Amino acid sequence: MTTSPPQVNGHRRPLPVITDWQAFLAAPAEEPVAAPTPEAQPEPATPSIDLVAQAEADAIRTKAYADAEAVRIKAEGDAKAAEIKAAEEARKLKLANDKAQARAIEEQAARDARIAKSNRERAEAERGQQEDERARQEQQQNEAAAEADVAKAATTWRKYAIAFYAVCAVVALPVQIAAFWDRDAPWLVIAPLMLEGAALVVTKGAAAAVAANRPHWHYRTVAWVFAFIAAGINLKHGLDAFDPATAIGTAFASLAGPGVWDLHEHGRIRRRDGALTRRERRAAAKAAKEAARKQEVEKAEQEAAKTAAEEAAEAAAAVLAETRKARFPKVWDHALGLAADLGETTVTDAIWRRAKRDVEGTDPGESADTIRMRNAAEIRVEAARLRKPVSTLSKTTNAQRASQMPKGQKTRVYNPPARPGRRTPGDTPKYVSAARKQAAITAKNASTEEQK
Repeated sequence: MTTSPPQVNGHRRPLPVITDWQAFLAAPAEEPVAAPTPEAQPEPATPSIDLVAQAEADAIRTKAYADAEAVRIKAEGDAKAAEIKAAEEARKLKLANDKAQARAIEEQAARDARIAKSNRERAEAERGQQEDERARQEQQQNEAAAEADVAKAATTWRKYAIAFYAVCAVVALPVQIAAFWDRDAPWLVIAPLMLEGAALVVTKGAAAAVAANRPHWHYRTVAWVFAFIAAGINLKHGLDAFDPATAIGTAFASLAGPGVWDLHEHGRIRRRDGALTRRERRAAAKAAKEAARKQEVEKAEQEAAKTAAEEAAEAAAAVLAETRKARFPKVWDHALGLAADLGETTVTDAIWRRAKRDVEGTDPGESADTIRMRNAAEIRVEAARLRKPVSTLSKTTNAQRASQMPKGQKTRVYNPPARPGRRTPGDTPKYVSAARKQAAITAKNASTEEQK
């Protein structure tokens, strides 16, 4: 079922009034036909224009156009912003890529530089090792050459010593043989050979003792005894049977051969024992003398420094004693008494600490005035941090009370006496749940209306 519009062409449409639905449904009764009388025809009414509706339509159209234009402008702005954002992101991405590429190039350059540096260091190390190895080989070669030269010189010296010993024996033997020659006892010519042979054998024994690192002095002594005996025989028989030149020459030959060989053995002994030469001994004695002199100088300097430190300490102690006596006369008098009572000649730190506690009740560096001053300064600092006056802070903070002690005042609780007609908690019975819910809903609605 549809309803007709209330207005048509700007005019209000009259509603039909049905008085009797039965008469309305029944067939109309026939009435006598009367002669029609001409009636005046009304003039057609011109439709009236609704200016308000037209204005509202214009406003709606304007608003719709404005909305469409705003949407278009917004869409264009969003597109432009998206384009700008995309361009900015592309620029940032390009910058990031450029930075990353530059960083990668720098890292690669740094890596190449590190590799080149490592290669140079490795090459330098290898070159240094090669030079060290070359120097070591050269040193070994030089040492080997020096040892070879020493060995060659020692061998040559040994050969020359043996050869000289043999020559001296050949020179000395004829005079000794002539001294022992007797036609009746020709076997006595063996005595010179035995004497020279004994000296040679004992000399070889001394060489064996030197090589075996055994005592050798007795071998050398016996060899020299045999040499002097042979020299004495040559000298006496040469003077008796020959001329003095022959006597002296043969006697010298008897001593020269064993003497040269003994020099050879003496050199071997000193080299084996590591004995120093005269120059080395003089250098060692000079170095020892210089070290002793330096040690004496250092000792004197240490003693002087120690004496100066002790004098400085005594001076500082005297100044400290005078200062304590002037600044703390009562404590100083008590400290002197404690020192005398404890058997101390001076006021030590322990005695001063004890005297300070006995007189002022605090350790050194503390006093009642300093404690009060510190407490007042702490109160001022706390007031400055809290931005409160010092008087207000002093009412709430008790600086003389320790944190573990109870407060001096209890919190005041307001509890007035009961009066007639005064309301007290629990004097009104509670509402039922439905009433409480309804009251809550009413209050909520009232607050909502007030907010509107």
